[in-house]
This record gives sequence, C-alpha cells and structure tokens, in this order.
Amino acid sequence: MVAAPAATDAVARARRLPNLAVGLHLVLVDGDSLLGHAALPHITGADGRFGTDQLGLGLRYFASPAARRQLAREIRAQFEAFRATGLALHHADSHKHMHLHPTVARLMITIGREFGLTRMRVPAEPPAVLAACGETPTVADRALYAWSGVLRHQARRAGLVSPDHVFGIKWSGRMTRDKLEILRAHLPNGSNEIYFHPATRRDAALERLMPDYRHTEELQALLPL
Repeated sequence: MVAAPAATDAVARARRLPNLAVGLHLVLVDGDSLLGHAALPHITGADGRFGTDQLGLGLRYFASPAARRQLAREIRAQFEAFRATGLALHHADSHKHMHLHPTVARLMITIGREFGLTRMRVPAEPPAVLAACGETPTVADRALYAWSGVLRHQARRAGLVSPDHVFGIKWSGRMTRDKLEILRAHLPNGSNEIYFHPATRRDAALERLMPDYRHTEELQALLPL
C-alpha cells in the first residue's frame, strides 16, 4: 500500500531483508489514493480516499470513461511509487481483491507489465477444500471461486504467473494456528498461497478498521512453536 501511512517504514524493513519477495498491494477501494481528490474527482471523496462501496465503485469503473481514465492514472502512479522504492516487484494484488473487476484487472495488467509485472494473485479459494476443513461453503463462496476464473484467464492471456489456489478469504483475519493446521492437512495439489494479516499488537487504527481480526494470533501462527 504505497499511499498508506506506514509505507515508508515498510519499505525500510523490506530493504533490510534482501531475500523477501515484495509485491504491490494496489488500493482502489476503501483506502487512501496516491494522487488525491483534485486529480481523481470521479472516484475519490473530498479527503482523497476511495470509498467503501465496492459495488458502487465497480459500476463507476465499468460505466464511466472519466472514472476509468482516473483509475488508470492512479494505478500507474502506484506502480511508479513502488518502482521509486528501489525494491524488486515480485507480484501485485489489490485491496479487497478489487482486481477481480475485469476493468481493474485489464488496467492493472497492461500498466503493470510496463513496470515488470510477471506475477499476480488470483483469489481462487476452492469450496471443496473449505468443506474438507469443516466449513460449509456459501453461495457467495462458490460464486467468488467461479468468478475468479475470469481473472485467471486475463492473467494467463497476459503471460502472468499466478498461484493455483489462494487461502485466507473465508478465514480472513482469523488464520490462526489451529486454522492453519486444519488447512495444511487438506491443501490441494499445485501451488498454494496462504495470506495473513499479522501484527505484534492491536492499536486504535486496527481496532477501528478491522475490529474482528485476530492479528496477534495470526502472527503466532507464523512463528515456530
């Protein structure tokens, strides 16, 4: 998140870990823009933030030429900001998986390839695996998995590499050690990505933005016993 308040600190930490593969987490919904409202009047509020109405923004990105032009400028600016860090671009994804939107994905891929993009996340969480882990997949779970095929097609057509399966959607913010052990027993063949939201402590911002997330427990799940 190159426009996030802690971006500078995150870059400094990444530079101290040369073997860490770092990607760009594009923010195009529910977060700070890089260019601000004056440059993005059709897609941000007066505070320069993208709104939380994912459906409404998605419709605007699809239907409004002006919104699409501003979207493209913001995507380019975020890739440029990542390049300015000097870090190697390993992959890209997006906040709240906004790149599942075909228009966003098209722009992300087209612009990203100019900056050396070779990998992107396709958030495809197999309902069959969720069921094996004791969850009852909902209609929304199945619909999301089916819809991810559109993004996978776009990525493959562009020659981008993506993991076969991604886990952390159903249990977002709750990928604790017990959940991880259950999942490990049922991982499917192929390449699997598991994502977390770890933190050493919960501050006021995390309490406000993600009140139900178990950040410190997710961190413990990643550490040796």
